[in-house]
Amino acid sequence: MHKHRKMAGVVSAALVVALASLALAGSAQAKLTGLFTKFENCPYNNPETLRCLNALTSGGEVILGSKKVPIVNPVTLQGGYTTPATEGPEAGFSKFIAATNGKTLTEASQPVPGGLAGFVNCKEIGSFLFRITCEGIFENGLTGVNSRLELAKPASEIRINENHLAQGAGVALKMPVRFHLENPLFGESCFVGSSSSPVIWELRTDTTNPPPPNKPITGNPGEIEFQEGARIVELFGVELVDNAWSAPGASGCGGIFSFLLDPIVNSSSGLPAAAGKNTARLKNTVWETTAAAVRKNNATEE
Repeated sequence: MHKHRKMAGVVSAALVVALASLALAGSAQAKLTGLFTKFENCPYNNPETLRCLNALTSGGEVILGSKKVPIVNPVTLQGGYTTPATEGPEAGFSKFIAATNGKTLTEASQPVPGGLAGFVNCKEIGSFLFRITCEGIFENGLTGVNSRLELAKPASEIRINENHLAQGAGVALKMPVRFHLENPLFGESCFVGSSSSPVIWELRTDTTNPPPPNKPITGNPGEIEFQEGARIVELFGVELVDNAWSAPGASGCGGIFSFLLDPIVNSSSGLPAAAGKNTARLKNTVWETTAAAVRKNNATEE
């Protein structure tokens, strides 16, 4: 009898462990529904996260020095942000919290009009070996150049002011970025901006006040719609602008031959470019909600 009781106890314990495992698996596999799927990469279980954000940039342009690059491939900024600071120079601004999948700013390459011919004339290259390489790339038709926007610093360096974003007054989003110039000739390390010398965007939806030669431009706070029983705010027709930022010169272009190629790229693209010679116009749709609402939606589906 004692033996049977012992065996029953083992079976019961095993059953409890199995049920607990199933419960945990169910929790891990719970999925968000409806528009809440926009926030699947928000760190909504992080106690510091007040709100979740998903901002889709689907159009606009970036003028970097003398190069104008239309945004034709969508880019998403996603993650969460904290309670706003109440005092000091960052009063009203919240600190961003990185997306859980590691892709706070999704990387989408934008084709640069003019391609490689707009950056490099092979005959300008003094090195025979590098000049032959350049000509070989042209002959093989690999002349396209892409510009890919990336974060130059961790996501925690991004700042957002949701009141400015919604009301159309003041800087709404501060971002440290860099531009990755992509072409076989440039190699893998051709960048404008870096972690030590980032391009700082202070994007707004009202009117800018840039130094010359740029003139003021005006963004658009867009229109508001409430979704999912007013638990999600959707801002559509948002245009974020900044034309008062400066950009450093390109570096690392051509790998070990960067000492030859960097000056050529910079000369052809007007870099480095002082404040007042660059522009960012980003056309967006923005979704926001509270971390608590996402947790509730997730729990409902478990």
